[in-house]
Amino acid sequence: MFHRLPDQLPGPAVLDRLWIKLRSMDGQRGRLEQQLIDSYMLIAAAGGQGCLTIDLDEYRLRPDTIYIAWPGQTIGVSGGTEGLELYRISFEVRPDSEAAEPFPLKGEIPLYPESHTAIQCERLLSYSRSEDPLERFRRQAAFHELLYGVMKHKRQLPVDDSLSALERTRQFIESRYNENLTIEQLARIAELSPKYFVDLFKKTYGKSAIDYVTEVRVNHAKQLMVQSETKLRDIAHQVGYSDEFYFSRKFKQAAGVSPSAYMKKRRRKIAAYTSAILGHLLALGIVPYAAPMHPKWTASYHKKYRSDIPVHLSAYRFNHDWEANVEALAHARPDLILCHADYLRPDELPKLEAIAPVHSLAQPAADWRQQLRTIAGWLDATAEAERWLGEYERKLAAARELLKREIQDDTVLVLSIHKNTCLLCPRRGMREVLYGDLRLNAPGGFDEAVCGRPVSFSELADIDAGRILVNVCQETESLAFWQSLQTNPLWKDLRAVRRNYVHPISSDPWREYSASAAERMVDDMIRHVYGDHPVHFRKLSMFGRTDVDYNSK
Repeated sequence: MFHRLPDQLPGPAVLDRLWIKLRSMDGQRGRLEQQLIDSYMLIAAAGGQGCLTIDLDEYRLRPDTIYIAWPGQTIGVSGGTEGLELYRISFEVRPDSEAAEPFPLKGEIPLYPESHTAIQCERLLSYSRSEDPLERFRRQAAFHELLYGVMKHKRQLPVDDSLSALERTRQFIESRYNENLTIEQLARIAELSPKYFVDLFKKTYGKSAIDYVTEVRVNHAKQLMVQSETKLRDIAHQVGYSDEFYFSRKFKQAAGVSPSAYMKKRRRKIAAYTSAILGHLLALGIVPYAAPMHPKWTASYHKKYRSDIPVHLSAYRFNHDWEANVEALAHARPDLILCHADYLRPDELPKLEAIAPVHSLAQPAADWRQQLRTIAGWLDATAEAERWLGEYERKLAAARELLKREIQDDTVLVLSIHKNTCLLCPRRGMREVLYGDLRLNAPGGFDEAVCGRPVSFSELADIDAGRILVNVCQETESLAFWQSLQTNPLWKDLRAVRRNYVHPISSDPWREYSASAAERMVDDMIRHVYGDHPVHFRKLSMFGRTDVDYNSK
């Protein structure tokens, strides 16, 4: 059962009324793909640097700090250094009565050094890995001792904590971005010397403080441009620039286009009701006014466009929060809503039509190219669609040549891991890109009839694919099954596994059916085959693309 996160948390006395049990523990190196969790999770950094995302909140991983996520939240780690190591502890919490208060910890929890959290985590990990059942049982007591230490030694960040001071300065920038901000002023707020402040800010956030000020100002300017008819001069003043021409230069440097070109592109308030619609619009160079946004379910779009899309619809478990999305659109008042009619509930379409005109893709048989052309026709963007498709075909030609050079006649198979089941190539986009667009070889006996059905080890052995792409659903049960699968002797004996030609692929883009997703699948396939080889990629930008083809140096 997932738990609603309370605004106020109880004190330690509530622990007397809760049953708490360790479920599992592991160590994690490097980045972690955003995943849905179904239990409480304690996360602690053993070393290195990185950024932890819990739902929509981002935390810079720091020593002497733990992080608590609740069931139903998503977690992920990005920007990790080579030395990044994490402890992840999954645990269950049950009240001893219906009236019991919630678990008293969530989010970022700084600790005093005497908590010895790292030592306790390492001891707990050794107990968890022990072959002695008594030692494994002992981990329950060790986990409760760890929680005791956390409750006893948690603290407020002191004013002189440098990372806390930086965070305080960053929040100051976000609230006072329209004022005349200088390095000297920001350094004074952080109570650091200007030189040390400049170096520490860039090391911590990956960009200079001045660049961050510009980013915040430009993002707020984008919001103003798409939500009002305010003049450019007034927008410049509202975000902290007295000179509109200087603002225009800074905006173009940050956004890649001039403010006037940006406003022209964003004049129509279009709502993309699904991530696939968003993927089609971006291929046309159109950034919508509203779209599904989430670090897990629409990861790449959230990372690149969250500041450009004013209204974020829920992307949680496709269509799960449709009523909240309809309400959000009612407040946003878009000019047009684009959706897939076949994905809507019976009472959903009338509610959308009461908000704005609705164009829906009603032909499930239409491939993504036809869907792109249909949407382009609605938006008078047919020329943009044909130009994008032409460039995509040129890109495919280069990609096919590169892949043929490396893969040769190997067969390629996609497996999807969901819960405790292996499914054969379940998504249409996977099949069309791999076997249609890229012309890779499907294994013998593979056809549409077997797609999406469970497959056994003996069947995988009979298929005998030269390479396997594996998409693992990022939730607890599927991840646990994938871990156990990799230790199975039958799995280890597969030809692709013996040759080390098993490539993990993420749901974004491989489970999405859109023009942008197809292009990202091509890019992803090249990355998996060539790894760190110096291969250039042609990339989509916000309003166009570069002219760089795939070429090895």
